[in-house]
Amino acid sequence: EREAGRMKMPATRYAKSGGLSIAYQIVGEGPFDLIFSAGWITNVELGWEDPAIARFYERLASFSRLLIFDKRGTGLSDRVSDKHPPTLEERTDDLRAVLDACGSERAAVFGVSEGGNMSVLFAATYPHRTSGLITHGIFAKRVWSPDYPWAPTPAERNAWLDGLATCWGGGEMDLSTIAPSVAHDASIRSAFARRSRLSVSPSAAVALGRMNTEIDIRSILPIVRVPTLMFHAVGDQDAKIEEARWIASRIPGARLIELPTRDHIPYYENQDAIVAGVQEFLTGARPTLDADRFLATVLFTDIVNGTARAAELGDRRWGELLESHHAAVRRELVRFRGTEVDTAGDGFFATFDGPARAVRCALEIRDAIRGLGLEIRAGVHTGECEVIAGKTGGIAVIIGSRVREQAAPGEVIATSTVKDLTAGAGLRFEPRGARRLKGVPDEWQIYSADA
Repeated sequence: EREAGRMKMPATRYAKSGGLSIAYQIVGEGPFDLIFSAGWITNVELGWEDPAIARFYERLASFSRLLIFDKRGTGLSDRVSDKHPPTLEERTDDLRAVLDACGSERAAVFGVSEGGNMSVLFAATYPHRTSGLITHGIFAKRVWSPDYPWAPTPAERNAWLDGLATCWGGGEMDLSTIAPSVAHDASIRSAFARRSRLSVSPSAAVALGRMNTEIDIRSILPIVRVPTLMFHAVGDQDAKIEEARWIASRIPGARLIELPTRDHIPYYENQDAIVAGVQEFLTGARPTLDADRFLATVLFTDIVNGTARAAELGDRRWGELLESHHAAVRRELVRFRGTEVDTAGDGFFATFDGPARAVRCALEIRDAIRGLGLEIRAGVHTGECEVIAGKTGGIAVIIGSRVREQAAPGEVIATSTVKDLTAGAGLRFEPRGARRLKGVPDEWQIYSADA
């Protein structure tokens, strides 16, 4: 161990997340847990070499047990294939794995930039494990569209990615966009470049950048039901203040603190205001709101022409086939961490804490059932659920059920919400147009999903 400011750098440990090792550190011994997710690329050990980052960690750890970690593919965590960079869902799994490894049942979640997207997704999915949500420099979508006009255009984003490939980790890093307050300091630029080189390769940096380009969490913002504090620099050029204002208007009860600064990252000119605000927010945090409401992905399946097959086979043979069907479905639910909520006749209703897992589970169920001479149809939707009389219900459940009704034999149909949240997961979505779903307002864009 070496000294980093007043505090020794803590030991680096490892948590298991989906078979990968995720590096993390525990800083301080405060009365409650705070897990910090920095944006894009990190290195839990090299970060301590920057006095500003070390001071940031130490100050947060003065009133909390601070947990910091490297997302998969970065820093000291296991590498991943550049051809298959980690999805937002997988990176959020890493956050949860660190909490589990630390024995933390409930924590405040603090995310910066893309780490904020992870934090929002975690808070919406696990409100019972989230005492508060804090963000800095967050965005909801990374590419311009008519209904999100503040993000870079596709051409601008591609130009940035092309630039990464040629100048990654050079002698000095250009900090004029993410940290203009210290962009004039050659020593900070050089140290930043060194940390970048030692944390990911150029191709991995580009792959992670492309993955972040596909992020879109707009649909889950209204589902966040925990106390939320947002920080955003008014002059931030990487994520515009208009984005933060829009996001704050979508998260129920969110408070936005607009900082009269320009930095996209929190360690330099924003540090004092952020740490003071976080401490006040957490030490006087109100109880979690509506903890019985949470984000989940629902999956509905049923057998095509089940009644006709039952009449054709007779009760005994149909009963045996149905048992085989149920066993196959339950095997896949266990494999993909799904929770069986209800079974009625030849249909299943299950929930998942990640949309990509739900879609893959549906596809595997489809293929397994074909081996029994049966076809299923399936519907997948991600949205706000609630616990009603001990069971999972809500509008998202109704939508999932109605989406299943739109599926042809052997087809897995998903909503646009699922499509947006699984960007980069290696799934293919073919548009099936806008549909009206019985008992559900508005039209819904649906897609046929496949691997």
